[in-house]
Amino acid sequence: METKNYIIRESEFNDYEYFARWEVDPAVTEFLSFDEGRTYEDVVSEAYATKSDDTKIDYTIVDKNTMEPIGRICISRIDRHSDSLDITKIYIGNGEYRGKGVAKEVMQELLRYCFTMLRMERVTLDYYSGNVKAAGLYKKLGFQNEGVARNATRKDGKYYDLNLMSILRSEFFAE
Repeated sequence: METKNYIIRESEFNDYEYFARWEVDPAVTEFLSFDEGRTYEDVVSEAYATKSDDTKIDYTIVDKNTMEPIGRICISRIDRHSDSLDITKIYIGNGEYRGKGVAKEVMQELLRYCFTMLRMERVTLDYYSGNVKAAGLYKKLGFQNEGVARNATRKDGKYYDLNLMSILRSEFFAE
């Protein structure tokens, strides 16, 4: 997948070093369910498990100009019977790119890809209560609130609520 400024490609082994560095950065992990002390080995193990699971895809966001990875997207719960999937994680790991509209540009292309190439009817995601930036972005993209899953995730031994959202193919193309 490509946008004006970014390439979104399936993750490669060399990307895991970036992921391991980013996934211990508090600016990245504040609203993600990564326990403190996450290691490179944890990232690699998770990545290999994803590669062997046909209901998951791991993507790397790459800057077209520098060809350097700048972020990560994880898709899971790909259900070919119900034509649905979940965007499990999206983050911009390289701090120089945060707050500059990267997530919006990438998400628009990702959704287009999900609805046209993967032929999905429904795309879901969730975000931590309190993640105002994510909530605003998802709303702008056309996602609809579905409710709150109470104590739905755990991070460093503490439970957190997740706000559930979805967008349907017809809603995406109506925008």
